Amino acid sequence: MNRSIQTSPAHQRTVSSADGTPICYQTMGAGPGLIVLGGALRTSEDYLPLASALARSFTVHVVDRRGRGASGPQGPQYALGKEVEDLLAVQAETGARLAFGHSYGGLVTLETARSFEVFDRIAVYEPGVPVAPVPTGWMSPYRKRLAADDPYGAFVHFIRGSGGAPAFVTKMPYWYLRMAMRVGFRGPSWQRMRPLLQANLAEHEQIAAQQGRLAEFAAVTAPVLLLCGSRTARASRAEFDTLRDTLPNATLETLDGLNHFGPSERKAASVVGERALAFFL
Repeated sequence: MNRSIQTSPAHQRTVSSADGTPICYQTMGAGPGLIVLGGALRTSEDYLPLASALARSFTVHVVDRRGRGASGPQGPQYALGKEVEDLLAVQAETGARLAFGHSYGGLVTLETARSFEVFDRIAVYEPGVPVAPVPTGWMSPYRKRLAADDPYGAFVHFIRGSGGAPAFVTKMPYWYLRMAMRVGFRGPSWQRMRPLLQANLAEHEQIAAQQGRLAEFAAVTAPVLLLCGSRTARASRAEFDTLRDTLPNATLETLDGLNHFGPSERKAASVVGERALAFFL
């Protein structure tokens, strides 16, 4: 089902993480508690359409992970473990026993569930659990472009080098893509994304740091719905097959016509939300 979603009113709340960092989240709906944790280069605002779909049956708490929105900064000691502490703080405050994680947020959710049995059911959409080697060659030039106050240049290094872009994009000259970005990528989406570019680097460094840990996720005992999009690269979808086989109680489903950003795109949010509702109910 792919129907339009009317975004419900959300109420903003804040909790302190273990290190004192304020973590902000937006709450809507009524019913059992469900936490939504988003991916890199996204804020809670990007997930409000998805949250509205879920809020028909649940009290949904959409988190602004540290480094974005009204939450505190990542901090000098940033690591995946800090994100786990943040999620645990929100879970303890809300009592939510269900969780939905997208991309890096999916990695955080599974890493939390691996060590703490705080969730009864988990849905993740293309979680950032590394299976194959993680490309890192883009990180140094990305960092240099950020230091030079060239966000477009940095972003081009990311989309060409991180492994998620179509092959024809990676073959385009750097200068051409940078020029095209400066001309055509200037709207609200970019304005929300630009302040997150530094956090994006730190988060992808953490993804790379998890390389070789796949077997540890066999400790996740909660039932997991693993979702991916049919428009995601075939190699990435094969990695989700491997992750499904690693998790002891997981089901993998492919949603037709969606790409990696399905949960944060307004038109696709209803599709993701309907499938997650069926799993959680």
